[in-house]
Amino acid sequence: MNSLQLGLAAAGGLLLLVMLGYYLWLSGKSRPRQPPTAAAVDTHPFEREPTLDIDALDGGFEDPGFVIPAPEKKPALDSLLDVIAPIALDAPVSGDAVLAALPPTRRVGSKPFAVEGFNSSTQRWEAPHAGQRYSQLQAGLQLANRAGAVNDIEFSEFVVKAETFCELINGTADFPEMRREVNRARELDQFASDHDAQIVFVLRARRSAWSASYVQQMATRLGFVPGSMPGRMVLPGASGPVPVLSLNFDAQAALSEDMAQSALRDLTLALDVPQVDRSEQAFTRLCESAQVLAKEMDGIVTDDHGVALPPEAMSVIAAELEQLYATLEQRELSAGSVLARRLFS
Repeated sequence: MNSLQLGLAAAGGLLLLVMLGYYLWLSGKSRPRQPPTAAAVDTHPFEREPTLDIDALDGGFEDPGFVIPAPEKKPALDSLLDVIAPIALDAPVSGDAVLAALPPTRRVGSKPFAVEGFNSSTQRWEAPHAGQRYSQLQAGLQLANRAGAVNDIEFSEFVVKAETFCELINGTADFPEMRREVNRARELDQFASDHDAQIVFVLRARRSAWSASYVQQMATRLGFVPGSMPGRMVLPGASGPVPVLSLNFDAQAALSEDMAQSALRDLTLALDVPQVDRSEQAFTRLCESAQVLAKEMDGIVTDDHGVALPPEAMSVIAAELEQLYATLEQRELSAGSVLARRLFS
């Protein structure tokens, strides 16, 4: 083999090595990003937190050592939100009898149906309990929720359901006038429609996709915990049972036998404004969570149409939310209150 042949062979071998290296690099680049090893995990993730450079979103992102609070007691019927029909009784009735007479389904259409009793001992209205006695009862139907307002048919079904209950406990119901209540339901539904707000940020991968296990690990570092459904994590609140934020990604990836091999290119961060107490500073935490994750995961924050969200856009949203909070409070439907959670559900 002469020198020319040797040179060509060497050049060919070098080219093969270069191509092999390139394909190995390309393969690694396309593989979903994995959680770091234990030695590489930053044990102080909040020491490098980024902040939004806007006055409307001041305040730090505190280490969320939250304890999930116990569910609050079921709210009483309220004339602001419910059709209420008082039920007259010939004599006090036991809680056991009331419970036995309740209908098997506690809904009329898409609206909650409830019966409450005035406890002879505590002198308070409450959901019926066994072993108690009640001198008065009342049946109620929620006027509106996110499924819409009570209509004529649903009101009529409420009357039938309540009268059937009354027959079993020897009571007589006094129903309000249907047209008035249906009009109240429509007005309340219109108000709710005009003042409902659910904010969604999308976090998109710039380059490498993420594995589901990587997303879970990064979210956990910000205080998120597993939610009730696959692909859902939540940030618990300090002032109530409703989570402050939710983080959602593909449920199939979360159910995968090997989550490290799943490939995610986007996830969503969501805030259901009327459901969360104003004191939680939920929008500030939404913005900061999105920016922390974007920085750590090499992503970009966009709206649900893929448009990047600069700090200026977040500032505008923050100002609008302050107006919304004030309006809800004026209507006695403060964000995160029992009534607001019922109406915006």
